Amino acid sequence: MGVDATDQSFEADVLARSEEVPVVVDLWAPWCGPCRTLGPIIERAVAATGGKVELAKVNVDENPEVSAAFRVQSIPAVFAVDKRKVVDSFVGALPEKAVEDFVGRLIAAPSEADMLAATGDEASLRRALEIEPGHAVAVVALAELLVGRGKPDEALSLLARIPETGETRRVAALARLAAADGAPAGAVPGGTVDERLAGLLDRVKDDPAARQEYVDLLETMPPGDEARERHRRALASRLF
Repeated sequence: MGVDATDQSFEADVLARSEEVPVVVDLWAPWCGPCRTLGPIIERAVAATGGKVELAKVNVDENPEVSAAFRVQSIPAVFAVDKRKVVDSFVGALPEKAVEDFVGRLIAAPSEADMLAATGDEASLRRALEIEPGHAVAVVALAELLVGRGKPDEALSLLARIPETGETRRVAALARLAAADGAPAGAVPGGTVDERLAGLLDRVKDDPAARQEYVDLLETMPPGDEARERHRRALASRLF
């Protein structure tokens, strides 16, 4: 369905988001018959990209600032925004095939770095990062390989190249735990994750190292896991 962007949310919903993925902006109004015909066609074309393109719908009657910014004179008017710039547009209700082609042009072919990252072996991942040092998929994959090969410090340095996500937090947690297990101070030896968490709980309030290890252990557990939520609540009760 896409997001309903407004004058107030346009910066976040369209411009900022377009730095990560191309955004198709559909300017429409409830009284516009061609808009009602075109809307579902655009929705299907964008949905078919599997998240590689996103849709923002703007009601021009309610959001005059967006309309003015695009200098809209008639609707439906559709704009493709990528990296904060309008890269393509059309006016009027085009046939479905033409809309699919419009959306399809926004999907870039896989780069050499993308293809190397998909291979997944260490040599390919390192080559991908020579080409594109901030390639997020390659960074996370290589960092996890490095943790498994006993190089947690290199893994953490690598992860610092890219913004934090759920995956980077998980791999960073694995790296810090691997490093801590090799040090006598503050480490909780062996045992299951539950046992290690129980052993740390009494120390989390006053011992930053214990608190970090506890949080890292939580990050290694699957999201939504009941045990993870139970241990998270236990941590909160000790800290607050």
